[in-house]
Amino acid sequence: MQFGPFDEPAMARFAADLARIVLPGDCVALSGDLGAGKTSFARAFIRALAGDAELEVPSPTFTLVQEYATSPPVAHFDLYRIADPDEVAELGLDEALEAGIALIEWPERAGTALPAGAIGLAFSETVTDAGADARTIAIEAPEAAVARIRRTLAIRALLLSAGHGGANRAPLTGDASTRRYETATDGAWRAIVMDAPPMPDGPPVRDGKPYSQIAHLAEDIGPFVAVARMLTGAGFAAPEIMAVDHEAGLILLEDLGEDGVLDAARRPIPARYEASVDCLAAMHATDWPREIVLEDGTVHRVPAFDLGAFLIEVDLLLDWYVPRVAGAPASAEDRQSWHAIWQALFATVDAGPKTLAMRDFHSPNIVWRGERTGHDRVGLIDFQDALWTHPAYDVMSLIRDARVTVEPDLQSRLLEAYCAARDQQAEDFDETGFRECSAILAAQRAAKLLGIFVRLDERDGKPGYIAHLPRIQTYMRQSLCHPALADLDAWLAAHGLLDVTVEPR
Repeated sequence: MQFGPFDEPAMARFAADLARIVLPGDCVALSGDLGAGKTSFARAFIRALAGDAELEVPSPTFTLVQEYATSPPVAHFDLYRIADPDEVAELGLDEALEAGIALIEWPERAGTALPAGAIGLAFSETVTDAGADARTIAIEAPEAAVARIRRTLAIRALLLSAGHGGANRAPLTGDASTRRYETATDGAWRAIVMDAPPMPDGPPVRDGKPYSQIAHLAEDIGPFVAVARMLTGAGFAAPEIMAVDHEAGLILLEDLGEDGVLDAARRPIPARYEASVDCLAAMHATDWPREIVLEDGTVHRVPAFDLGAFLIEVDLLLDWYVPRVAGAPASAEDRQSWHAIWQALFATVDAGPKTLAMRDFHSPNIVWRGERTGHDRVGLIDFQDALWTHPAYDVMSLIRDARVTVEPDLQSRLLEAYCAARDQQAEDFDETGFRECSAILAAQRAAKLLGIFVRLDERDGKPGYIAHLPRIQTYMRQSLCHPALADLDAWLAAHGLLDVTVEPR
């Protein structure tokens, strides 16, 4: 692959784009004549990893290696002055690759000491059509690295299509999913890049279908684009979509802001939760279409939260949480009785009213826009898995926030505020039925989360989620106080699943 010609600013952007996709263990080898641009590239690359455009990055010509505590760490090698390839090991190349990235100038002097699978960048001087000095870069790399490079350049192309090809990019903290996010800034302009490549179906887990199909999880960006445009069209504060690459799974989004609904101590701010509940009530009073037509003519139909999705989610408790706390898998008899309980509970929920549910309406996915008024204060993100189900689903997702403790008195106030708003909006609002379905759906979400948070620890190496389990156990106990959940209460008590402490692996 050959890229360029680059002037100095374009070279720096190209280096920063590659810095976005390097992984610990990558060896990036920069070859070319003196003055070809290797050190300029290395300086921009390291500054991008550090997130500091003014970072001092001296040439390691005399020190031979310079280390930086970036994320991931990078060691910048200059091998011009070594006399023998055996010296490379003495400089700590292996250690550098174990800890992070090795960025090597004059890699040809390493001989066979250069690790296999290095990402090779060959720099050449050239002249543009306008007669200006420039550089070209030829890249040779393993297939997996090439795929990463093509992806980061696709993000740059997306920014270019929106008129911001020179924007600076920086990583943004993601979530528990496989999606990645970046900020893009160009002067006063700022946007969010959602990097969500199409996800292939996993192995069949039930009835010949993968989990994602049964649970109705979005497998590409189409649902997000469709729901975002539907929400904004109805006057709600979803991000504007500035540019889309459907094939690559990239979206350039309006940045709704950085403020949330929690205070500095990560406690709920009651007024913001109340505004969020009011927003939900307004959304549930809206007559949403089930089918949304995209600009390319395809149609996204909001999937129903059917029995299959309902059960496969609660089965996460059996599949992950039960083996962790009980030390053995759930028996066939346990599964049969578990399903019988939840099938009856699903029938109650399914008989009730239906609306658009964003599915993860809780603190990480609500942006507070205090300078706005009304429902425009409540910014909505992360709704690609939206479902058609009972309106209690999103209400309980917020009130029983998985990642932050909502005290019982605030839960009660929020639920009462929602019911009062809905009672004013709809003469046929059934508060008794709503509260019953609220208890059921809160319990369903708690069962799912107990399983997911153990899975994140055990399968995905994310032990931090285990800290949320005591809160989820408490939320489950609160739901079990409703008479409709007596059978579930008895089942969980018989198996001793709520009065346990789970330690990270």
